[in-house]
Formats: sequence, structure tokens, C-alpha cells
Amino acid sequence: MLLIDNIKKQIGPSSDYIFKEVTISNKKTFLIFNEVLTSSTVINDFILRRLLILNKKDLKNLPNILPDTNLIEIKKDKILDYVNKGFLIIISYKIYAIEVRANLDRGIAEVESELSITGPKDAFSENFNTNLGLIRRRIKNPDLFVYDTEIGRSTKTKVGILYMNNIVNKKLVNDIIKQLEKIDIDGIIDASYLKSTLENDHNLFPTVVMTERPDKSAMALLEGKIVIITDMSPYAIILPSFFIDFFHTTDDYYQKDLNTTFIRIIRMIAFFIAIFTPALYIAITTRNYEIVPLKLLLILKAGRTFVPFSAYIEALFMIISFEILKESDIRMSATTGSAVSILGGLILGDAAVSAGIVSPIMIIIIAISSIAGLIFPSNELVNVIRFYKIFLLLLAAFFGIYGVLIGFIMLVTKLLSIKNFTYPYLAPIIPFDKNEIFDSFIKKDKKIKTRNSILTKNVVRGRYK
Repeated sequence: MLLIDNIKKQIGPSSDYIFKEVTISNKKTFLIFNEVLTSSTVINDFILRRLLILNKKDLKNLPNILPDTNLIEIKKDKILDYVNKGFLIIISYKIYAIEVRANLDRGIAEVESELSITGPKDAFSENFNTNLGLIRRRIKNPDLFVYDTEIGRSTKTKVGILYMNNIVNKKLVNDIIKQLEKIDIDGIIDASYLKSTLENDHNLFPTVVMTERPDKSAMALLEGKIVIITDMSPYAIILPSFFIDFFHTTDDYYQKDLNTTFIRIIRMIAFFIAIFTPALYIAITTRNYEIVPLKLLLILKAGRTFVPFSAYIEALFMIISFEILKESDIRMSATTGSAVSILGGLILGDAAVSAGIVSPIMIIIIAISSIAGLIFPSNELVNVIRFYKIFLLLLAAFFGIYGVLIGFIMLVTKLLSIKNFTYPYLAPIIPFDKNEIFDSFIKKDKKIKTRNSILTKNVVRGRYK
């Protein structure tokens, strides 16, 4: 058969494509499938056995004979596309594709990177339908729309854009769809490929949230945001995301108001401690002595009496050492990683102080700054803190306290200039939204719960226009 010969030429020497020729009611019928993507049990026990007993009339009307399966009629130029998606192709009077995918995902596992003390424990997997089901299981509303598309010339990765039709801003949906349609690439292996396209490459601050939590995704949808799920990726993309979103965790919505408010304030303080502490220490001990009391200044200077390096060189050395230690701890296995942390943090740190290479006060300053940066769940925000910490440190070394002030102004200016799909990054702080601002910093249950007015016109939760 010419069609079969052409298909065999396209796949070349690949041995995982299976071709079977069977005779059903004196009609030659060809079966094509990929053995690694399909379930051989389903094909042999449920499909093939039923096909072999069909008569000519039934063979011409397969959709009515096999109504319990996902069976569709396709054109010949789509045969390999469906084979590579885990379908069995039947070529007889017509060409049919029957879904017989093998279960190749790891199922629903527990959350690993965004741990929650009291919230749900289920996490996204690498299966598109499973991830969509985890969200629909939480939002049982037909207004949860899913726009499906395929991205990647070779991978043809299925991508789903989820949004609440009765809440979301339609212009935002159209903008994101247009942005995704512009992607012309060989393949999408993970949601991170889409993230890099949806973000501004020239901006250090993260404007897209990636999460493995279905509950967090459902919360975002009910706020008027958009969630993008990608086949073969255990992470969903939430957008638009604002600066204040990176100071919130899922646990904030499962704990008492007072505890959540306290932790949110701590995170905001930790952000400034992580960035400005080393720079302020350098400015005080090298240029602006008059800022601190004399007794405190003498203590700070006494700790550096025998250190052979200047303060900013010492600080840079300590910051880089901590980052190397942190990276090695992340990349190592769970058993050896803890050993590396103990070795680097205790033994090497104590040895460096004893040898007079670094001062004890510098270790305290860098440790406080680094630990404060680790409080945030977003690794990208931690990377931003790392960059600005070193940048402000260098400004403080050359210009003292004025350098720190210049760095602060540059940081605020940068935050004010960022736009995320036309939305201001600092919302609801700038522009000011009195209803949303309290929920951003202070959690307090109100009788009438509201959404961010910048994202949606349906501000009152539970009421739809």
C-alpha cells in the first residue's frame, strides 16, 4: 500500500512504530501505533479482539461500533501526528484514530518546592489532563474556560490557557494568546520556555509566577488572573503577577489573620535587610563614621583590626562564598547536602575568623543578609536580591551613604517603570487601591470580600455582571 510505504519512509529506521496488517471481513486493514506511547493491553484485549469479529457493514461504521472510546476520523496527512500523541490508527474504508495512551506520568505527588503547613498537599504532574482536572476539581464552574493550542514544530506541545470568563479582562486574554502565537521554535519541553517569552528579558524582577500548587492556581483564577498549563511540565504559569505577590505564600490564606499579617510584615522587612545591610555596614565603617555612636564605631573597627583586606573586598568574598555554599547545597543530594552545609558554615567560617582573613562582625552581617533573602519562596526574587545586594555594596564602597541612597532611588525607579501586560508592577501600592492594599499587607476578613480592581470590573467576590 502506497500510504503505508510513505509513512515508513518518514519514520526512517525507528523501531518503536508498529505496523500490523489484518484481514477483517475480506478487507485488508492496517493498524499503526507507537509501542512506547500506547497501551498494548488496551490494543490487544479491547480493540483488536472487537475488530476481528466485525462484518463489512460494521467496519464502515466504527464510531457506532466503538462508542466507548475516543475515536475520531482523520485525514491521511495527520496520521503520524496522532500516532505520536498515543493514538492507534486504523486504515480501512476510512482512517480512524483511537486514543490508547499508556500511563507514562508519575501520578499526583506531594508538593516539594512550595511546602504548606495546613494547605492541600497535592501537586501538578507532567500530565496535561491531570493538571487540568486538579483545577476543575476545585472550580466547578462552566465559566472556567480553557483555550488549547500547540506550540513547537517538533514537540507539538499542548498548552492550555485557563481563565474565568465572568471575571477576567478579555483584553488580557487576547494579549497573552497573541504573545504565545508568536512563538516559533522547534520544541517546548517545559513551561519555563513559555515563561521566558511572556517576561521582559531586560528586567531582573520576576513578573510571572510559576507554581506546582493547584490550589494557588485556583486562587489566582478567582482573582481574575490567567493560568497557563503545559503538557509534560509539573508547573503552571500565573500572570499577570505583581511585586507584592512574591511576598505572599499559600499558607497566608490558611492561617489566622494576625499570624499572616505579622509574617507579611516580616517578609517586607527581610527584603530590605537582605539588600541594604551589607551596603550600610560598608558605608558606616569606611566613609560615614559620624552616623553611628562612637562606642559602637569602636566595636566595629576593633573587630577588623587584624583583617588584611578592605571592608568591601571582605564583604564580596563572604557573599560569593555563601552563594557557592548555597548552590552546592541545592545541587547535592539530601544526605551529602547537609554535610556540605555543616562543613562550610561551621568549620570553614570558624577557621576563616581564627586565621584573621575575615572579621566576626562581617560574618554576622553577611549571614543576616543572606538568611533574610532565603525567606522568599521565589528563587527569581532571591536572585534579584543577590544582584542588588552586590550593586549597592559597590556603590557604598565608592560613595558611602550617598551611594546607598542612590541605589535605593534606582531600585524604586526600576520598580515604578516595570509594566506587566500594561499593568503597573507595584499595584496596588501605585496606583493606590485602598481596598486591595490592606489585603496585600494586612489580612483581615471582611463581610464583603473584593478582588483587585485593576484586574477585573467584577470587584465584589460572588457577584458577576
